[in-house]
Amino acid sequence: MSVQVVVERGVGSDEVVAGLLGCGFNGEVYRPGDDEYDVLRRSVVPGFESRPVVVVEAGGRTDVQAAVRTAKEFGLPLAVQATGHGTRVPADGGILVRTSAMTSLLIDSERMIAKVGPGTRWGAVIDAAGQFGLAPLAGSSRDVGVTGYTLGGGVGWLARKYGFAADSVVRAEVVTADGRVVIASADEHPDLFWAIRGGSGNFGIVTSLEFRLYPVRQVHAGIVYFGFERAAEILKFYRDWTTTIPNELSTAIVLTRLPADGRRAIAIKALYAGEADLAEHILKPLFEVAGPRLAGELATMPFGESAMGGTPARYVDLVDALPDDLIGRLTDLDGDDAPTVEIRHWGGAMAHPGPGAGPVGHRDAKYSLIIDQEVPQLADVLRTTGRTFVNFLADPGRTATAYAEADYRRLREIKRAYDPDNFFHLNHNIRP
Repeated sequence: MSVQVVVERGVGSDEVVAGLLGCGFNGEVYRPGDDEYDVLRRSVVPGFESRPVVVVEAGGRTDVQAAVRTAKEFGLPLAVQATGHGTRVPADGGILVRTSAMTSLLIDSERMIAKVGPGTRWGAVIDAAGQFGLAPLAGSSRDVGVTGYTLGGGVGWLARKYGFAADSVVRAEVVTADGRVVIASADEHPDLFWAIRGGSGNFGIVTSLEFRLYPVRQVHAGIVYFGFERAAEILKFYRDWTTTIPNELSTAIVLTRLPADGRRAIAIKALYAGEADLAEHILKPLFEVAGPRLAGELATMPFGESAMGGTPARYVDLVDALPDDLIGRLTDLDGDDAPTVEIRHWGGAMAHPGPGAGPVGHRDAKYSLIIDQEVPQLADVLRTTGRTFVNFLADPGRTATAYAEADYRRLREIKRAYDPDNFFHLNHNIRP
């Protein structure tokens, strides 16, 4: 027998289900006690728990509208989850809308445009676009959902060449807080269009997204490992070398461990959207400083095979420099409990978007600094800017730090226009 959750208003799952059906919901509904409920309510974030009154699987925009209207009718919180990678706030006592079944995908190769549903993952887009010699501005993992990643900004391994994923959005279909469906583009609801391209899920539920693709058939890419004893030397060289490289090259330095035996090591990640010979020529000085290779290699491959991987972001900061004291403290981290630290080069097209670009924050940052655990002993040299990035931000309470002040003010104004009651708040929330 199903166990019903009772929220403050005394609304049980039976009433919510009846409300959903009355609003025209046609998808699947799962209640506490159902086997699928305990699977579908979880995100991929370790230790995350969410206990909604019901979990609903939407099959289309009308189902999303029905869920929004039902939540409004009963005064319940509502959260949206596709793949679960960006789920940070629990939907306790509310309605959890899963859009993972909405996986439509169309490629317009002539216009170099992709149109996807909110449950579509990057792997599907990469494979479909690759058949035409095109590539999307995907991130480090094929399993991440396209829409949440893009609405949060979206920094991938082609970003220095082509910009953030949010900058390539051309049109979106959005279910607003009052249950309407609107189109957001440069010509329709331009204020909403600006806000969603970096403002995350604060302004509605995107049920369809269109974005540009780029003529990238092959890349020269890979991860190469070097001895940890040269870590400080490598990073000091890296901060100067990155001022000289072209936008076609994206790189990161990772303080990590060798996959084979767990020894502390330095990994250099690199992806070059161009010819292999030129890539090797540009990277040669960095590799010479790093010393003998312990593992890994670079190779020319289709863009879709360039699995660069990422570092879980327990701590993230965007910095403009890599001072000696920061480098020293990071490279002093050793022992069995030493964290993984990834320092990634930004800049290029990320810092120079076209006119009308959305509120992706802190475009002028030179590097992102990501650590996979909290490191209290670094408190005096970390948080040097306090700037963050929505896609990497584990703490929703720091959402404001992901935006420039002027952009954040404008985002709040647009939030007041489209969601004055802050109905969409189980997210990296921007208060009206």
